Amino acid sequence: MAKTDFYELLGVSKGASDDEIKKAYYKLAVKYHPDKNPGDKSAELKFREATEAYEVLKDPKKRSQYDQFGHAAFEAPSGGGYGYGGGFGGAGFDISDALRAFMNDFGGAESIFENMFGFGGGRSRRGGGMGGSKGNDLQVRLALTLEEIASGVKKTMKVKRLERCGGCGGSGSKTGKRSVCVKCGGSGRVRHVSNSFFGQMIQESACPVCKGDGQTVTDPCGSCGGSGVVQTETTVTVEIPAGVSEGNYITVPQKGDAGRGGGPSGDLIVVLQEKQHDFFARHGADLLCDLEITFSEAALGCSKIIETFENKVSLKIPNGTQSEKVFKLKDKGLPVLHTRKYGDLLVRVRVKTPDKLGRQEKDLFEKLAKLGL
Repeated sequence: MAKTDFYELLGVSKGASDDEIKKAYYKLAVKYHPDKNPGDKSAELKFREATEAYEVLKDPKKRSQYDQFGHAAFEAPSGGGYGYGGGFGGAGFDISDALRAFMNDFGGAESIFENMFGFGGGRSRRGGGMGGSKGNDLQVRLALTLEEIASGVKKTMKVKRLERCGGCGGSGSKTGKRSVCVKCGGSGRVRHVSNSFFGQMIQESACPVCKGDGQTVTDPCGSCGGSGVVQTETTVTVEIPAGVSEGNYITVPQKGDAGRGGGPSGDLIVVLQEKQHDFFARHGADLLCDLEITFSEAALGCSKIIETFENKVSLKIPNGTQSEKVFKLKDKGLPVLHTRKYGDLLVRVRVKTPDKLGRQEKDLFEKLAKLGL
């Protein structure tokens, strides 16, 4: 089924400014956000489509590609062709991607939704029995080679994070005594009323006095100053499955910052990046490469060996092959994430023209020229 035009989805003209695009998207995101429409698959689809459109149109490079080629600019290649590249759109952009993209640009929106639409309270960062607040999630980027992506890999990294103070057990208090915060009444949150182009909004934020704990310390611990946490560096090991892509992320539970006042730890979000390869380019699960051959090899035919990440494959090039011809080696590309399928290896032949000829080579080419070859 044909996809709706991105400008039409957001209700803006093709010449709309970045600010107009952002405002149009935000209005739709507020309307169709899953938190406001629990269980409504139609609203979820509209939220995802609007976010996908915004993610393309807010980026000058992606927007230029879209203006020139439409949705085809972000579709994976098929049938041995070379797509325009971008790797953004398609079935790979799901609701979790849309929610993360929205929060990246409108990080304070969660509390806006909770109060403006009357369903707050369900996402409190308050902790467990000690009344502390949940720690922050941390985000790190991890660069992978195509070889590591092809096989899957175990990676170990060092992460700076806040850990529970050993001196006070995370309570922040020398004696373990904590009192209800007089500023927020123990909720850990305070409200602010503001006006915007949507009208009046009520926003929540962490209490500035107790930092969201809901409780305060009268006899602070000397090691952590009453926060209950100390800065440390820890080692984290992550299992990367084969077939991951740029922008995929892995959540490592409770490896983010420890919560203040003994609250639970946040998570570590490992965002994956892909290093450029010297020989192969990637389009989805397909691998693309260029192979140079001589005039004689193109005319007479030949066999070439190509080293992939797992083994060597043989490519038979028939006589009379023209430059730019693309050969497809089925199932010789990258593994498809969480499946047993593989992409294809697409080999583009380029006939190399010699730029330095000796006397003997010139004589041979002159004879071929007389024969019309």
